[in-house]
Amino acid sequence: MRRSPVRWVAPLVLAAVVPFATAATAAAEPGQASVQRYVALGDSYAAGPLVPVTTGEPAGCLRSNQNYPSVVARKLGVAEFRDASCSGARTDHITGPQSVPLGENPPQLEALSPDTQLVTISIGGNDIGFADIVTECAQRSPQRPTGSACKDHYTAGGTDGLAERIDEAAPKVARVLEAIQDRSPDARVLLVGYPAILPDEGPGCFPVVPFSPGDVEYLRGVEKELNAMLADVADRAGVRYVDTYTPSIGHDVCQPPGRKWVEGIVPTAPAAPVHPNALGMREIGEIVVDALGDASSRATA
Repeated sequence: MRRSPVRWVAPLVLAAVVPFATAATAAAEPGQASVQRYVALGDSYAAGPLVPVTTGEPAGCLRSNQNYPSVVARKLGVAEFRDASCSGARTDHITGPQSVPLGENPPQLEALSPDTQLVTISIGGNDIGFADIVTECAQRSPQRPTGSACKDHYTAGGTDGLAERIDEAAPKVARVLEAIQDRSPDARVLLVGYPAILPDEGPGCFPVVPFSPGDVEYLRGVEKELNAMLADVADRAGVRYVDTYTPSIGHDVCQPPGRKWVEGIVPTAPAAPVHPNALGMREIGEIVVDALGDASSRATA
């Protein structure tokens, strides 16, 4: 039986925690409030699996020193930076341990302290089964390239299973944000959304990315619904939601190398399939820094 071209995505969606990092060398961006202690939490969209250079322990973390948290740390010139992001992390891995190859990743919350000043987190995608969705759709959609086999699978019986998963993930994300605020009550917390994976309009780019036009439309809606949930939960928790989807429109998996921020099922640059590449991580880092500056400006206005 031939393996799915994306079946290896799931093993890549793993986790780990990086130990205490050295001080960033860059000076803080003009207009940025001084941040000396920064902690990054989250899943593979924070960790940056297979974006050179992988660092941290245990080795199964697949965390890149070019991921967006590292970009933020350098741009802000922070003195103390802990990157606890874990590929494959779900919300329960923020508060509990996660088994990874060659070790166990401790609860990500352990990286926080009462004097932490900034926390960024990307979470929620694995709670709705990101890797399995990609694999399932890549197998089903090509069987009906003019239909919507993937959508039909997840909406069989008249109920949208992925919409239900998003609803179920909302209180889990809310509890994570509450736990962060309890552990680091004086920290600015930024919940970072997911960038545009598929084109924001149009049929996609079948067969290069093997999702039919009908399934592209459906999956695009699923990601927007996920991001909308994250924005709502952040608002209710009183933390900042960072929209990375809007500024990443036009930089999706169907774009050519050098323009795409997210790699396709067959990457054209070093990155895990259907994950941000180095360019995407750099741009997302800039978006986070800009959002932090906007928040600081409003706070002092």
